[in-house]
Amino acid sequence: MLKSSDDNLFSFQDLKVWQKAVDFAEKVIRAIDQLDSTRRHYRLIEQLEAASTSVAMNIAEGKGRQTTKEFIQFLYIARGSLFEVVTLLMIVQRVGWMNENTTMEFKKLALEITKMLNSMIKSMRK
Repeated sequence: MLKSSDDNLFSFQDLKVWQKAVDFAEKVIRAIDQLDSTRRHYRLIEQLEAASTSVAMNIAEGKGRQTTKEFIQFLYIARGSLFEVVTLLMIVQRVGWMNENTTMEFKKLALEITKMLNSMIKSMRK
């Protein structure tokens, strides 16, 4: 059982950007379950799942590092994973497995998270 003094240990959970990244990953995974494809390209799907979860995981891992410089590096990695997700979603749309409206919704969410990451990086570099 966690002691009250241990609550701060996982403070990454309090970060709004981490919360949004977890929500984003959940939505991506749920959308994957609805893909309109009779021929599954499992590697592509696995990469989409991995990249979508990588965003929140890198924010959390960075928060657990010793220095601000290390944390910033993991925020950059999280942002890169987010760009990877957007690219994969665009490919999925282009092959006809996802409609354009759904892809656009994901791009809007990704843009919001990107802006949050950029702001966080900028504020930490001062």
